Amino acid sequence: MTGMVITITSGKGGVGKTTATANIGVALAMLGQKVVVVDGDIGLRNLDIVMGLENRIVYDIVDVVEDRCRLRQALVRDKRVGELYLLPAAQTRDKSAVSPEQMVRVCKELCEEFDCVLIDSPAGIEHGFQTALAPAHKVLVVTNPEVSAVRDADRVIGIIESQGKGPAQLLVNRIVPARVRKQEMLSTEDISEVLSTSIIGIVPEDEAILTASNRGLPIVLNGKTPAGQEFMRIARRLLGEPIPVRPPVELSWWQRLFARE
Repeated sequence: MTGMVITITSGKGGVGKTTATANIGVALAMLGQKVVVVDGDIGLRNLDIVMGLENRIVYDIVDVVEDRCRLRQALVRDKRVGELYLLPAAQTRDKSAVSPEQMVRVCKELCEEFDCVLIDSPAGIEHGFQTALAPAHKVLVVTNPEVSAVRDADRVIGIIESQGKGPAQLLVNRIVPARVRKQEMLSTEDISEVLSTSIIGIVPEDEAILTASNRGLPIVLNGKTPAGQEFMRIARRLLGEPIPVRPPVELSWWQRLFARE
């Protein structure tokens, strides 16, 4: 087995990158893939909380690279979804604790067992980003429909391409159709044109995501929510299904009510 390493990154923090990583990982596992999600944000561990696995962590990726445990010992299995695992980050170390070369070695070993290895990269362009980028076969850049997030995404995409890891694909998160229509928010067409990059998914603003993240239940597990449905479509696109990427439509009040049930 030779797995695919997908690094999910962003220029700006707070755009929903960790939420996207967790949900795409769950969706891929629901589609029958054997998946491991790797928290690459050393020192600011959050992926375990979003996935509801924080109480089951014994070892982390730094323990692995410093030979305090075997890789298999550090993996935390999700009991809700088939073959889904988490490799957590260390919470008490800084981002220099794992080098790009060490991340490549860890991912190479994971690829022998897993179909998909998803890395949740730290935001920005410093050491942690370079480490998360090093083993990537594919890179997704998460951005929001706001000027500062798009500008930072542009900088990140340039670095990705300069290192031969492109072309990156965009995941546009937190789109509000009504605000796009009123020209209060950038449209996906605007974003794609500015960044000259293809879009793999457009996730609408969804109130249910915050509640789901706080409960450690990725929103994709709720197949009724607009955001959950789009994360599932993104996973299917990653697996090669020719699903068109369309901007979300504005829901009526009764559709929003149905999605919350």
